[in-house]
Amino acid sequence: MKSLATFIVLSLAFQASVAQGIQTYALNSAATAQPPSNSIDALVASGDSLWIGTSKGLGLAVKGSAWKNFTNMTPFDDKGISAIATKNGLTWTAIGYSVKRDGDYVQTGGGLNWSSDGGTTWTHVPQPVDVGTVDTLLYGSNKIPALAITVPQQNITFDVALAGGTVWIASFAGMLRKSTDFGITWNRVVLPPDNLNSISPTDTLDFDLSPSGGTLGLRENLNHRVFSVYASNDSTLWAGTAAGINRSTDGGTSWTRFSHQNQASPISGNFVVAINGLTYQSKNMIWAATVNALGEDEQQGVSFSDDLGLTWSTTLLGERAHNISFKDSIVYVGTDRGVFRSGDYGESWILNGTIVDQTTLQRFSSSPIYAVAIQGDTVWVGGPDGMAYTLDGAANLFGATWKVFRTSESVLSSGNTYSYPSPFSPDDEIVRIHYALTGSSDVVTIRIFDFSMHPVRTLIQNAPRQSLSEYDEIWDGRTDNGSLATNGVYFYRVQLGDKDPQWGKIFVIR
Repeated sequence: MKSLATFIVLSLAFQASVAQGIQTYALNSAATAQPPSNSIDALVASGDSLWIGTSKGLGLAVKGSAWKNFTNMTPFDDKGISAIATKNGLTWTAIGYSVKRDGDYVQTGGGLNWSSDGGTTWTHVPQPVDVGTVDTLLYGSNKIPALAITVPQQNITFDVALAGGTVWIASFAGMLRKSTDFGITWNRVVLPPDNLNSISPTDTLDFDLSPSGGTLGLRENLNHRVFSVYASNDSTLWAGTAAGINRSTDGGTSWTRFSHQNQASPISGNFVVAINGLTYQSKNMIWAATVNALGEDEQQGVSFSDDLGLTWSTTLLGERAHNISFKDSIVYVGTDRGVFRSGDYGESWILNGTIVDQTTLQRFSSSPIYAVAIQGDTVWVGGPDGMAYTLDGAANLFGATWKVFRTSESVLSSGNTYSYPSPFSPDDEIVRIHYALTGSSDVVTIRIFDFSMHPVRTLIQNAPRQSLSEYDEIWDGRTDNGSLATNGVYFYRVQLGDKDPQWGKIFVIR
């Protein structure tokens, strides 16, 4: 039985949390068959559950069929999800979005939400901020001047790790922080400065905890700009920054920094955007997406170590990696060119082919894969063009078949058509023409005309399509002779067999 003193402490903590904006919400999310958005930034698998972070909020797929979307409802609203972490039934998500300041868009932290009941209730934690300008952190006998981060702008959480009763967040200019009371209070974590390869509380130290310099007289350290965090166990932590990879084996107190410049066998680049651990049989490895930073000989690629970071091997050099996931000994890396798969710990790789769903004909029109998650033999991927999965097992060749999920407004009951996005720029995107066959199977012809009704492009002609199904056809903005369409209004015609045609508009802005 808890003592009266314990109850008083818990009550005071709860009152303080409410005062700080921490509140709990019960959500009733309706079932759906598609993610909240076609822009996927994070995928995390936990048992039968797949958590989906999108530019419009959080989604949840259970066993790949029972879907829920937590969007347009407090505390998620319609803002993006920048990070997800799950462990032992606990799920933390970070909210990130952009605001326009002085003509530029600035990445902004919208706080964190956590749930311990599979998403039925959520507790919102405001983005951690400090007060004042410069304060002092005690680190052993050292007094470390620390920059106070007082606003959510550039203080966006890119990664979350759970270890024991501690949640760790990597928040770019907000640095590395931890909380042991579910976000009621946060502590800044002291990492080595750029000029030191390690720190310990027993050292005599003279540096500032500051991701930027400026007018306050603090010494800027790129190693305090934190982008990724991973917990191998409750005492071994890894933090990726703009100046390398930091490892702690004592719960985040002492740290050793590994950079491209301070080792004989180093990481490929100092900008570390993702870290994950592979444990299989006798293998215990750390893998990281390492991007070139300021060093002239740095390269983007993937770096991995099997000796706690003392030496590193590099692979996929030249590839811009975003996310790394594993199935036993198999490594999957999401990159700008798609998802790479290695069955021999990075010695050789295969790259997925075109991601196309042969049943619905939905396909990815762009290559980047930002997120990868594994559930058994199912490999989930997500990027700016939606999410999909393929099977990878003894009876299924990786990438041979795909199931694609895309968010769209259904027209099956109305028989209408529309195009999206609108307007669209053929210089850097495609436009999709969405339509449905509400009756029997038929052949479909789609043609595009300019404002004077001159033919511009025939997308498909007498293509067979199944009844009671919805389809997207893609236009890359090019004419039949291969030139890009000029600015203006275009019309498209969807001809379903001998039925009356359907018409729609496309607005081209270059």
